[in-house]
Amino acid sequence: MSPKKLVFPRALQLAVLPIRTQIGIAIPLTKGPLRRKNILAYSPCKDPEMKKFIDQLMKKMTFEEKVGQLSQIAAGAAITGTSKEADFITDLKKGRVGSFMNVSGTEKTRELQKIAIENTRLKIPLIFGYDVIHGHKTIFPISLAMSCSWDLKAIENSSRIGSVEAAADGVHWVFAPAVDISRDPRWGRVFEGVGEDPWWGSKVAVAQVKGIQGASPDAVDTTLACVKHFAAYGAPTAGREYAAVNVSKRSLLETYLPTYKAAIEAGAATVMTAFNDVDGVPATGNKWLFTDLLRKQWKFKGFVVSDFTAVRELIKHGVAANESEAANLAFNAGVDMEMIGGTYLNYFKKLVKEKKIKMSTIDTSVRRVLEAKYRLGLFADPYRYNDLDRANSVHLSKSHREAARDVARRSMVLLKNDNQVLPLKRGGTIALIGPLIHDKRNILGNWSLQGDSRDTVSVAAGFTALAGKNTKILMAKGCNLLNDEELLIKMNRDGDEIEHDTRSPEAMLKEAVDIAKKSDVIVLTLGESAHMSGEAASRTSIRIPEHQQNLLKALKATGKPVVVILFNGRPLCLELENSIANALLEAWWPGTEAGHALADVLFGDYNPSGHLVSTFPRNEGQIPIFYEELPCGRPNNPEDKYTSKYIDSPNDPLFPFGWGLSYTKFDYGDIKLSSKTLKWGKKLSVSIPVSNVGKYDGEEVVQLYIRDLVASVSRPVKQLRGVEKIFLKKGETKTVKFELTMNDLSFYNQDYKWVAEPGEFQVFVGTNSQDVKEASFNLTR
Repeated sequence: MSPKKLVFPRALQLAVLPIRTQIGIAIPLTKGPLRRKNILAYSPCKDPEMKKFIDQLMKKMTFEEKVGQLSQIAAGAAITGTSKEADFITDLKKGRVGSFMNVSGTEKTRELQKIAIENTRLKIPLIFGYDVIHGHKTIFPISLAMSCSWDLKAIENSSRIGSVEAAADGVHWVFAPAVDISRDPRWGRVFEGVGEDPWWGSKVAVAQVKGIQGASPDAVDTTLACVKHFAAYGAPTAGREYAAVNVSKRSLLETYLPTYKAAIEAGAATVMTAFNDVDGVPATGNKWLFTDLLRKQWKFKGFVVSDFTAVRELIKHGVAANESEAANLAFNAGVDMEMIGGTYLNYFKKLVKEKKIKMSTIDTSVRRVLEAKYRLGLFADPYRYNDLDRANSVHLSKSHREAARDVARRSMVLLKNDNQVLPLKRGGTIALIGPLIHDKRNILGNWSLQGDSRDTVSVAAGFTALAGKNTKILMAKGCNLLNDEELLIKMNRDGDEIEHDTRSPEAMLKEAVDIAKKSDVIVLTLGESAHMSGEAASRTSIRIPEHQQNLLKALKATGKPVVVILFNGRPLCLELENSIANALLEAWWPGTEAGHALADVLFGDYNPSGHLVSTFPRNEGQIPIFYEELPCGRPNNPEDKYTSKYIDSPNDPLFPFGWGLSYTKFDYGDIKLSSKTLKWGKKLSVSIPVSNVGKYDGEEVVQLYIRDLVASVSRPVKQLRGVEKIFLKKGETKTVKFELTMNDLSFYNQDYKWVAEPGEFQVFVGTNSQDVKEASFNLTR
């Protein structure tokens, strides 16, 4: 039974009711939580007024009210552990709830906030958290796609807009960014992360945190960031969601931890635990992760929240016998707030009495949560985020849609373009075919919770708008997105809204072939539905469904050139598509402005500039596959049986890390080093001329890699250490310059100390991780 909807008079709904005096503690508005100076949510507590305010407030709080601040529930959507859905209002009035998750909308959040302010003893405001993964109302491309733009300003702006729109909807705290490094595309949540490379992933993580939190988290148009999922969530066994993680200490330090650390150093206010274990200890109960590493070594000052029911799940992990032990383990590990589960509320009093949890530790965690609320300005004005006029003005605004369109086209990666079939020429006849040409839901992608498909620009709409008067467009579905009835039911239950054409497959195929024969070129949309990638969406076969492949084969048989557009949330195995299609464009899930962005690229109004941040394997047997591999004692040699290779497949991927084509052509000159010797503590300049020798203006992603040839620990064959995205007019040449520092050459030695070692290094510069120029230098003391 759902709780009765609370309805208040309009005058009260719009009222701004400061609570600074309601709890008997004055907060001067000129100096308190609304000011900007020294109150960033991630900085140490240096504001004496804030400290005084929270000191006085905590003296008034009962034990139950304190634990309530450490408890988050989902209104009307979950069991808290102490009460059913219908009773969460009772818990709220008793001060047993400090936060709600996934409640959005100025009216809904105001209703709950009003209860906290008017019906609880101390009138402590609530904090509302929401999953804003790649946009709120205006949906941007998925994070993996945006990382492929190699455009940090665009990535930061996308996060900024998502934060602005969420804040206007009453949200204070977004559960993003997800900065998990993943090298296994079978794992469905690879789409949420930043790709396979920790160096570039760290840059993206910083941009996302800066975008979410803006200049200061106390500004009314910004939210708190929540870095997730700490840690190594992107490396589950067999790519299977929630499974155990088995990585070495070195891999953890060098591959999986750097993105989280970068986000913390950028000032992220909060951190979320991961569902997996780390070295056999579940993350949510891992004291080394959250106390020793996060707080003591990385000096993190914000608060930690568990993932959904993750505290209770410590029982199933086999490290806690019951919920009391689970609560004890998680809290003493350093998890301040429990997201859903109720174990903190149920067992903290018992655990304190048993002296397993210290009251002082509870007070520390409560203070962290109260500080975040103070810095958000909620004690001065708990309704400051509930402005319906502001929501109406920013949601899906013209500038936000323009930004979504821009980053969507920047994120698309041209994988293949034989005989320059792209860009399409206006005029003539185009056959627009595929199960996604009219789809407006699935091209938004997974985790687009507030995205409304009615606001989405479909592929068909984008083409119609931009093709021009003299271009004839013929359309046919060709096949359904899914032909597995059981899978279709499951995906629609998850929210995919797939419209299943009831015509026979033969009739749909015939219609598509007929219009293809009348066309000059075929544009074919293929891919995944929105929930074929994402949480709990691991796949053993990461391929385009077979019936979609059959449509491609039939269209190719017409003899007309075929351009395949891919909509998906993960790297796919595309050997068949690559062998058949004349052109392949990886569009990912582009978001609200999908159709416009795609048409911009296909008609050449925008020259594609995206480059892959994840390796595309030839087949699933190569997984995990990534460019930053370690050398082995028997490297691949086709002439020698006893070397590292497959007998049924090449070693190399179908598309390597960093791959991305353009409508123009770029030539690289020779690398020039400022010196053949890098002196200890100095910098080395690396420069290379890059020329646009093609027919179009365009952007190129120039990538620099290094290799330490001899070290005390085996080093990867290549490591990314520099990126520069440049724009070149046709015929133009620019010299791109990089600087290498000692830190770029450093690594963890056998004693796990961060060091650089003298010796010979190689430096590589090129358009992807395979096609590079190279030079050598020595590091000397």
